[in-house]
This record gives sequence, C-alpha cells and structure tokens, in this order.
Amino acid sequence: MPIEPHGGTLINRIVIGETQKQLQEKAASLEPIRLNSREVSDLEMIATGALSPLEGFMTRQDYTSVVDFMRLKNGLPWTIPITLSITRADAERIKEGSDVALTSDNNDLLGILHVDEKYSVDKEHEAQQVLRTTDDLHPGVQYLKSVGEVYLGGTISLINRPAHDNFAPYRLDPQETRARFKQRGWKRIVAFQTRNPIHRAHEYIQKCALEIVDALLVHPLMGDTKHDDIPGEV
Repeated sequence: MPIEPHGGTLINRIVIGETQKQLQEKAASLEPIRLNSREVSDLEMIATGALSPLEGFMTRQDYTSVVDFMRLKNGLPWTIPITLSITRADAERIKEGSDVALTSDNNDLLGILHVDEKYSVDKEHEAQQVLRTTDDLHPGVQYLKSVGEVYLGGTISLINRPAHDNFAPYRLDPQETRARFKQRGWKRIVAFQTRNPIHRAHEYIQKCALEIVDALLVHPLMGDTKHDDIPGEV
C-alpha cells in the first residue's frame, strides 16, 4: 500500500474556476501583506499539500508545540515552524478574524489568509530551540532576526501560483507524483533529497536502495540558496 500523506490527508488549498475569480475580486479590497521569498515558497507548499496536514500558517498553539516539543498540537511529529511574519506596525492594522491579501515582493496577488490569530514571539527562544544556536553567523538566526516581530496564523487559499521560469516539466505537486507512482504500478518508493549535484557516494546508496524498492524519486531543493550551494541550473 502507498504511504499515506503526513497526517493522513493530502491537503489542497489551490482555488480554481469561479471560486478563484471570486477570491481574486475580493482580494482587491483587502489589506495586503507582502511575503518574502521563503514565505512565498511556504504558501505554495501548504497549498499543494507538500506540508500536509497544514492548511495555513501556524497559529500560536501549533507554533509553541513545534518549537518546544517538535510536534503539532495534535501530537503529529513536526520540527520546523511554518510562519508568516509582519511588523508590529502592520499588526496594528490587521484584526483577528479578518482576511488579508497575500502578495509577492512584486505586489502580484498570490492568495488570501484568514487571520485566525496574531501573536508575538520570542525569537531568541525559537532560535535556540529549533536551530540550537543564537549565533548571528547562522543563516537561520539571520533570517529570524530579519523578519517581523508578530506572526499571523490561519488558513490560506492560493489564488495564483508563484511564477517559476525553470524546470517546468519536473515541478510535480504531491498529487501528481502519487498519480505517476500509481500509473507505473510502484508500491515502494525511496526518495533522495539533495541541494547539490549527485556524487558517487550518493549514486552508490541510491543503487543499494533500488535493490529493495520499486523506484527512486530524486528530489532536488530549488529556490533560495546559501553562499556555498550550487545553483539548480548547474
């Protein structure tokens, strides 16, 4: 039997058809929140189900449980908080229970967030618990200190997907990969996630894995890179 999605249900928060049109019109009158590149990626991953069972950015209970216990509030293992940050000034303009428009850095409409909660966080505590360091040289700590002091939690709807110029034939959503596995009759699949080109040691462990499973899914990380990463185009 194929492995179930994390949490048992594959989430889909992408709106299409008449609903997409209605939400696009609604978003024009909403308070806009501009997302950074990481938040844009998280938004898309939530919507496609890659971060199932999340249906939006974490509210305080899930955030606190993940930071302190590496689990969602329902007990499901989860190690990294998925959050949407805003400044205190922006937080003054946003009310809990309202909807806000989510835009890219270029002000392109991406989606809508229903704000269930806004809450302040202790970034030092988050850094120490999640990253095990508060050293400013750590890229994760640098990121935390660069974003707003208040987090918004709530359910999202993705209206327009972020633009991706490269590798379109290989960008498969979880639903699409599962469909291809089923089409090919694969039952047991091993995935290899990498941020750099595959080298000989990687090749060896992949071949070993293929002796006991039906297929190998190569899953390269794309998007923002660190200074020592090799770009996806390479």
